[in-house]
Amino acid sequence: MTQNIIKLHHSSLLVADTESSLKFYCGILGLKQLDRPDFPYHGAWLDLGLQQLHLLELPNPDPTTGRPAHGGRDRHVAFNVLNLNVLKETLENNNIPFTLSASGRRALFCRDLDGNALEFIENPV
Repeated sequence: MTQNIIKLHHSSLLVADTESSLKFYCGILGLKQLDRPDFPYHGAWLDLGLQQLHLLELPNPDPTTGRPAHGGRDRHVAFNVLNLNVLKETLENNNIPFTLSASGRRALFCRDLDGNALEFIENPV
């Protein structure tokens, strides 16, 4: 059978409060909010160029404590960034802890307000 899956369209993360999460994802990380269909729960869709990140304000069935300190050892969503130093400075200015990739590559990990692990990999154009 020929491979029919051609790309990732979006990833979804569970959040406790959409508005607080938007302050993190849009206000700090600089993502742009997209229009979203009217669902029976709060949430937001964020633009990642050819992909999207969906924030779903729904009860979280997973524990948010006891997760590994380094997000690379936890399930996570990975993003490409143009300049890792700019992101590091932004995170530091907003008192958001992060860890650098253990592999030595230009990447870092942090967590959002709900404990979701995020990886950022430098990929200059």
